[in-house]
Amino acid sequence: MAATDFTQWNTAWVADSTILHARLAAWEGQPTVALDTEFIRERTFWAQLALVQLAVPGEIVLADPLAPGICAVLGEFFARKGITWLMHAAGEDLQALRVSCGVVPEPLFDTQCAAALSGIGAGMSYQRLVEQVTGVALEKGETRSDWLRRPLSESQCRYAADDVRHLHAIHGDLSQRLAGLRRADWLAQECARQVANELDQQPEPRPHLALRSAQGLSGDGQWRLCRLLHWREVQARASDRPRTWILDNELAATLARLSAHERGEFDHALDNHPKAPRKLRESLWAVVADPLPVPADFVLASVQGPGDRDRLRRLQAAIKHESERLGLPEGVLASRRLLEARMQHGRWPADTARWRLAILEPLLAPLL
Repeated sequence: MAATDFTQWNTAWVADSTILHARLAAWEGQPTVALDTEFIRERTFWAQLALVQLAVPGEIVLADPLAPGICAVLGEFFARKGITWLMHAAGEDLQALRVSCGVVPEPLFDTQCAAALSGIGAGMSYQRLVEQVTGVALEKGETRSDWLRRPLSESQCRYAADDVRHLHAIHGDLSQRLAGLRRADWLAQECARQVANELDQQPEPRPHLALRSAQGLSGDGQWRLCRLLHWREVQARASDRPRTWILDNELAATLARLSAHERGEFDHALDNHPKAPRKLRESLWAVVADPLPVPADFVLASVQGPGDRDRLRRLQAAIKHESERLGLPEGVLASRRLLEARMQHGRWPADTARWRLAILEPLLAPLL
């Protein structure tokens, strides 16, 4: 299918791999390329890539990853050296590109992260950031659109093109702000961490800590819950289905309370839960019945007592004061979850950026 012009600003839909290769070859020497994706993951574990938007100043390409050969051409392009990739809130987009194209584009300039570090605002939407930096108000009508349908509508194509049209302007503005604040390296560290986490693809080693229900379990129960959640992760990845479609959190906590002597209660729990994975009954029972002892270094999810809450409030007060001094939005320097991890484990998470550690450790060490 030949490239078809849709709107102004030289925007083209491309579903032919030969045409896409030629268009991207013409971008040789471009130092920055704006990049976004549209994907669907309501019924899958892995994001289903539905559209890839690329832009250099004055030209936008809407590449159809459902067409033969397109993802291979994109993978080659993303592996090209010398390009900084401009994206907004890149996390899930990176996963969709890795799964479908086999490459995670790097180095990355994440404009949402850059806006936070430059003091504009934390967690800003693309539409809000575009309006604040450029004064342009974007339409939001296709936010929940079906991006897997073909052909896409004119409205969908305009919306998709707008997602990359303004990234170069935002990049220029935020780069100047970060340079003036001497925080360009902060952003580079944060973006490198995003890329590294996507490339690593290791499951969360302590998934039980994210579930409030874990706090009411014994040590054995929490260890069993952790193993059940690891089992769920393996099943979800292998079957490409959402985690909670395999085993929802409530049922996981219920099963974690059982032991190898309670097969009847196990069967009763599965038979009476509407979304239980009954076809995986024996595999699931093997996890519950496994008598593996709790490792000595296993981290328990604990209920915070008054002393813990008081200490957390002191840490948050210190963070708030330092954030105000640095002109950082609330939550950017250190989230509550990061502080709780430091309190509980006695160390910062391994992927904590160096710039954060340089500020947080001397600031909070006396309080910790």
